[in-house]
Amino acid sequence: MKSKKPGKQRKRIALATEKEILKMMKVRLSEKLREKYRTRSVSVRKGDSVKILRGDFAGIEGKIIETDRHNQKVTVEGVTKEKVSGEQMRVPVHVTNVEMTTMDTGDRWRSDKFKKKTETPKPSTPEEVSTPEEVK
Repeated sequence: MKSKKPGKQRKRIALATEKEILKMMKVRLSEKLREKYRTRSVSVRKGDSVKILRGDFAGIEGKIIETDRHNQKVTVEGVTKEKVSGEQMRVPVHVTNVEMTTMDTGDRWRSDKFKKKTETPKPSTPEEVSTPEEVK
């Protein structure tokens, strides 16, 4: 978000296109997955395993049952509240409050995308790059 004003932020989310909403539905990766796939965040999908970082259910880990793009929330298995009638209801969690622990790579497109990233050599750090000596 570019604006600091909450009203403008809410307006941007409310008027977002489908493409912008998909970009907002990205989840940060755990340290292990960051090293493996060399990326910081990935679009969340049904079947991925996530760990809840904030809120009443912090620390709970489970698979994603469903995603709600309109509200930018995911439903995680094992995250429920009890109604007054005694019935269990699922509680959706905002995507910014979760971290992906294992990625479902059953989708061919998704697995090919990350296979390319892992096959390319890791970029070298500035210390490792040596400058060529000047020719006199």
